[in-house]
Amino acid sequence: MKRFKIPAFYQGKFISPIKKKRSESDRMKKELSPTRFDLGKVKINLARHFGFCYGVENAIERAYRAVEENPGKNIYLLSEIVHNSLVNTGLFSLGIRYIMNTSGKQLIPWEKITSDDIVIIPAFGTTVEMIQLMEAKGIDVVTYDSTCPFVERVWNKAAQIGQDNYTIIIHGNPRHEETLATFSHSLQTAPAVIVRDMNDALLLAGIIKGDLPPQKFYELFDGRYSPGFNVKTDLVKIGVVNQTTLIASETNEIITFLRQIMMTRYDLAEDQVYQHFADTRDTICYATYDNQSAALYLANEDADLAIVIGGYNSANTLHLVELMENYLPTYFIFSDENLISANEIRSWDIHDRKMKTISNYLPEKESVTIHITGGASTPDVMIERVINRLLLFYHPDDIDSHFADGFL
Repeated sequence: MKRFKIPAFYQGKFISPIKKKRSESDRMKKELSPTRFDLGKVKINLARHFGFCYGVENAIERAYRAVEENPGKNIYLLSEIVHNSLVNTGLFSLGIRYIMNTSGKQLIPWEKITSDDIVIIPAFGTTVEMIQLMEAKGIDVVTYDSTCPFVERVWNKAAQIGQDNYTIIIHGNPRHEETLATFSHSLQTAPAVIVRDMNDALLLAGIIKGDLPPQKFYELFDGRYSPGFNVKTDLVKIGVVNQTTLIASETNEIITFLRQIMMTRYDLAEDQVYQHFADTRDTICYATYDNQSAALYLANEDADLAIVIGGYNSANTLHLVELMENYLPTYFIFSDENLISANEIRSWDIHDRKMKTISNYLPEKESVTIHITGGASTPDVMIERVINRLLLFYHPDDIDSHFADGFL
């Protein structure tokens, strides 16, 4: 796989070499056991897969290359390049500015941006309408397009089934940039509708089966279906694609469920399913799948707690928290600064969507075991800082030697 040029300050002194070594010794990614650090008083189990993925590294490399290759020019990002403020702050310090925030609010008017300026498309991609707007202004939309190849793969799959007259069902967060981009690209070939979760899939099934009146569709999916959507004709043939950072099992559950609904609705045998349901499987990217698989492996091992590191608006990181909290106490932090002390941690609650200060998160016992992982946009250095901070609570004398000697 291609290796990208990533600034050294994103890398960890110990973590990055360990990560590289494990990758080189397990190129087929068959091994899911964690990297273990046994320091007696504290044992750290670091997930086999974590941190920067292919798409994130590709985006970061392009952004830094844009700065290097265009001295003196105005350089903009459509929005955050990835959902990690350390990465975005680093780009901001180089003079890169954001045209919009992640919610689509305009920060810099398009009237101020000219064809002489550089615009970077983030890893999530962007809508067809946005590309057309930039092309109309004479802006280069190719050279610094950092759309993740796995996001583009979803667009290609949507186009493929759309051309075969299937309506595209998009499993995703309707406010997420990637889902909005996928929705926009899907409309180039077919009608489309966004479902958030299994509850939405159940409602859609009710429409398909006729248990709910057709008019109910427009109310239930308001703002999430294509212009001119016709319930009577546009739900006869369907196929499912998804936001690449979701929980793979949830997408597969929705695919399996809707597939069965179509089989029942049209009385289909297995070899006839294609007549009403496109076999897309899931379009989760490999990194999301690998990180989730490694997190589940961790969660099934004994530990006192888990710590997940990443941006609070990072979908793939949030889903790692969702997976692990089903098994053991799990804390969602951005950096080592959230570890206030050995007795206090500031953790983002994904359900209440707010920061909470929690006391006595580290149990008082002879030896504590902690699972650690991080999202696909989390730099190795942030993982390492968190581990260093935890080691400081138990071994304040010489972190480096303990880190090296404790690696198994």
